Amino acid sequence: MHVLSFHTWVIHISSVLEWMLAIAAVTLWGERRAEPEWRWLAVAMLPALASALCACTWHLFDNAPELHWLVTVQAALTLVGNSALAMAAWWIWRRQRQEAA
Repeated sequence: MHVLSFHTWVIHISSVLEWMLAIAAVTLWGERRAEPEWRWLAVAMLPALASALCACTWHLFDNAPELHWLVTVQAALTLVGNSALAMAAWWIWRRQRQEAA
């Protein structure tokens, strides 16, 4: 684990934990407001979490060349996650407009 400094590891790990907390918070927000469409936003956040775990795993093994495929998986998960988040946000926006009308 010598590739990253202690402080960088703290940032990586706290970011993953923060994202997990955000997923839980979004889920609770939707439940308290009785708006199930928020659950889709929480689900859409999962690929980004998996992407972060890929990055942490690759760094944990000192950026080993045999694990370089994790970089590609991370990039794909980031693309999927960002697209899913955009669709979930659009869905929430659409539902809010329908309810207001």
